[in-house]
Amino acid sequence: MKQDSANKQVHSAINDGWMHGGSFLSSILAGTFLGYFADKWLGTDPWLVVAGVVLGSYAGFVKMWGYMKKMDERTDGD
Repeated sequence: MKQDSANKQVHSAINDGWMHGGSFLSSILAGTFLGYFADKWLGTDPWLVVAGVVLGSYAGFVKMWGYMKKMDERTDGD
């Protein structure tokens, strides 16, 4: 029975890692693509791509920070 519980915890941790890692990556990619298309539209190549990468990275870090704080609060409540 303990082995089954440990397997569930491992699978849950892997699932959380993929979910939040994908969210982090998608924030960066979204900022990059928005910056790329805005650069093509406005002719400001490459400045908005750089700004998009920076802002997307910031958004990803903010999401990850919020998730980590939530996980920390959940473990402190035990």
